[in-house]
Amino acid sequence: MIRTKPDAEELIHFQNLSAHWWEGQGPFKQLHAINPFRIAFLKEKVGIHFGLCEHEVKPLQGLRILDVGCGGGVFCEPLARLGAEVIGIDLIPENIRVAKRHAEEMGLPLTYLSCAVEDLPQEFPLFDVVIASEVIEHITDHEGFLETCVARLKPHGGMMVTTFNQTLKSYLLGIIAAEYVLRWAPPGTHSWAKFRSPQDLSRILLSHGFGNQDITGLSYSPVRGWGFSSSIDVNYFLWAGR
Repeated sequence: MIRTKPDAEELIHFQNLSAHWWEGQGPFKQLHAINPFRIAFLKEKVGIHFGLCEHEVKPLQGLRILDVGCGGGVFCEPLARLGAEVIGIDLIPENIRVAKRHAEEMGLPLTYLSCAVEDLPQEFPLFDVVIASEVIEHITDHEGFLETCVARLKPHGGMMVTTFNQTLKSYLLGIIAAEYVLRWAPPGTHSWAKFRSPQDLSRILLSHGFGNQDITGLSYSPVRGWGFSSSIDVNYFLWAGR
């Protein structure tokens, strides 16, 4: 049985946080803080892969993007402003209601659906890009999940994954420090057993023909804040295109 969905306990955990997606100082504060880096990374990799000019006002114009596990739409909205046709999906109906309401308030033409990626209608048009950002660390069967995402891509499509490496450092900083010391996320948000190494994800995507890959790290400094890093010991971004 392919487990491409989070466990029930994880769904309840995020359901209880659904009202706080757009609170700048709330439980998703750090997600908002890393959002500019997610956008910059995607713009660069998509621009190279599809031959687009990232310096245009709307550099993602003409691209169809699927954001899997979109939450309240924090990543979807800036992508729509950059010109992409964005569809966000999430298993938690409360998240989708929050995302829809906020998009309407911002006047953004976004489409949101409460479903899993495997539940998208088969006749649904394929995507240029599929994003799984801060999602795969909540999935039991990461290989099945990636296969399901890949099936929704066009032949020349690309995929972006952001997640945690499975290292001692990621356990100490990503769970102990972030959840129990700094309180950046509610305790119990992450399970180290579900963290995946970039080598593991890269291998799976390579087996599906994604030979054009790039990985970069993201790290936090008390002085400088978040920034791209050569270290992938804790957080990392992975782009894979075919």
